[in-house]
Amino acid sequence: MKLKTTLLLIGFFAFFHVKSQYSTGTVPLFSTPGGADLAYSAKIDLTPSLVTLTLIGPSTGWLGMAFDTTNMDDIGKDVVIFDGTNLSDRTFNGQGVVPPLDGTQNWTVTSNTVAGSVRTVIATRALNTGDANDYVFTFPPASPLNVTYGRRLSNFTIAYHGSNSCGTTALTFGSTLGTKETAVENKKIVLYPNPAKETVSFKNVDKIKSVDIYESAGRKVRSVKLEGENISVRDLKSGAYYFEITLKDGTTSYEKLIKE
Repeated sequence: MKLKTTLLLIGFFAFFHVKSQYSTGTVPLFSTPGGADLAYSAKIDLTPSLVTLTLIGPSTGWLGMAFDTTNMDDIGKDVVIFDGTNLSDRTFNGQGVVPPLDGTQNWTVTSNTVAGSVRTVIATRALNTGDANDYVFTFPPASPLNVTYGRRLSNFTIAYHGSNSCGTTALTFGSTLGTKETAVENKKIVLYPNPAKETVSFKNVDKIKSVDIYESAGRKVRSVKLEGENISVRDLKSGAYYFEITLKDGTTSYEKLIKE
């Protein structure tokens, strides 16, 4: 029973191992040219499977953004426009031309809130929709990402927005962790070097109570009570081993070691 539980926990730990996410942070697109009501900003967050786009701007008109482009004459580039209700997939077809709708709409609006005169809209879609008209986000992302943006102030008719209502910038992605993930990362036990030949050291060794070492087949080969920051693995045969690490707070951590 102990063996079965151990292997299940190892599988669980491997599957749910914390992965970094990427975000541009909230980037001002207009720094209030012409007045605070013209302010417009955006944020893009990426996970391994999902892109989340946040647009923050005037509540009285549409908000738009195009990916991987610095020019509205860049025909064929992926454009999205929020019309007050929906975030629509569109494609550039030349400057001054209303971007036509794509045949398939892939964005889902998950939040649409207005506070005073400011709207915040959040929408999601897959990194790669399989639609040739959609920009393919990668994980890790291509950075920086050039975007072209525009907005209309007075109404939601998709039409020319005015010369002072558009621009272009480069968005830079940084790796991020959520609050809970940061707490996990701060107390995570890390083995190094890995692979190892003779000795293994531990990050956050002060949190460790004991260590049990298992072969990849599940047979326990050793129990270790740490008396320093490292242990000898010289007598272990080459191969993969799992370290079941009991922490002083009563929780258990699992790490995989490759013995050379």
